[in-house]
Amino acid sequence: MDFIRFAENLAIFVDVARAGSFSAVARRRGQVASSVARQIDALEREMGVALFTRSTRALVRTGAGDLLFDRATRILQELAETRDAVTALEQGVSGRLRIACLPAFARRHVVPQLGSLYAQYPGLAVELELTDRVVDPVLERFDLVIRVGQQADSKLIARSIASQRYIICATPAYLQAHGRPVHAQELAHHRLIDRGHSTSMRGWRELLTPVHAAGAVFALECDDCDTRRLAVLQGLGIALMPDWSVGEDIGAGRLVELLLDGVLPQAQGGIYLVRAAPRASAKLRAFSAHLLDSIGTPPGWQVAMTRAGGPAGRDAA
Repeated sequence: MDFIRFAENLAIFVDVARAGSFSAVARRRGQVASSVARQIDALEREMGVALFTRSTRALVRTGAGDLLFDRATRILQELAETRDAVTALEQGVSGRLRIACLPAFARRHVVPQLGSLYAQYPGLAVELELTDRVVDPVLERFDLVIRVGQQADSKLIARSIASQRYIICATPAYLQAHGRPVHAQELAHHRLIDRGHSTSMRGWRELLTPVHAAGAVFALECDDCDTRRLAVLQGLGIALMPDWSVGEDIGAGRLVELLLDGVLPQAQGGIYLVRAAPRASAKLRAFSAHLLDSIGTPPGWQVAMTRAGGPAGRDAA
C-alpha cells in the first residue's frame, strides 16, 4: 500500500473509531458505508491485524485498534501541523481551523469577529462546533477549544484570556415592581432564572444554602445561556449569569447587578484557549491574537460594568 493511500485509510480509521459506525462516517464524508468499510478492510490487511470487533450493533476497537488510534491521532495532528507550517512560508496565514466553543460565548464574542478576521486573512476558514460538553482536542482533532469555567487539564496547553464571574442581576423595572433584595433569604419572595439541571455547579442551587434553595421559586430553568439572558431582559425574574453574557447589558443600564449577603462563595473561573499541539500554527496564532484583541484587556464587558459603576473584578458573592 502506498503512503498516500495509507494516510487516507488511517484518517478514515480514526473517524470510524470516534464515531463507532461506518455509516456515520460515510454520511459525513459523502461516501457510502461499504466504501468506508473497504478502506478499513484494506488497512487491516496491510497491517495484518483486526482493528475492530464487528457486530450488527456496534464496532468495538481491539487492543491493536486502541494502540493504532492513540498513535494515529498524534500522527495526523503532526501531518496537519507540518502542512500548515510549510504552506505558511509561501501563503502566510491560510487554511482551515477546527474550533470548539460554548454556544453562547461563540455567538456573542467569536462569530461577530469573523468578518474582520477574514478581511485581514482572506485565506483563512473556520470550522466552528458549538457545544456545551468538554471537548478533547487530541481525540477529536480540534485545533483550538475555547473553554469557559475552570481549567484543570494539565496535559493540554491553555492560555487564559479573561477571568469569569457570575452576576446576580435583574431589570430595573422588575426591581421597581418587586423590590430589591439585599439578602439571600429575600429571594424566597422573588422569581429566579436558572440553569436546567438542578445539580449544576453553575446555578442558583450552588450559590444558595439548602435552606434558602428550598424556598426558591424558578420562573425559568434552561441550559441555554442566551435564552436565560433574554428571559431576564424581559423582566421574568432574577438571574445568575456569567459576566461575559450580561456585562454590556449592565453597562447600558438594561440590567442591574445585585450584591446579596448570605450567598455561598463561588470558585474562580476563566476563559481559556486550549490546544494540544506544543507549537501553535500561524493560522492559530492569528486567530488567537485577533480574538484577544477584539475582547480587549481587560475584556470589554468588564470595562462596560466599571463605567456603569458596577464592581467589575470583584466576586458577586
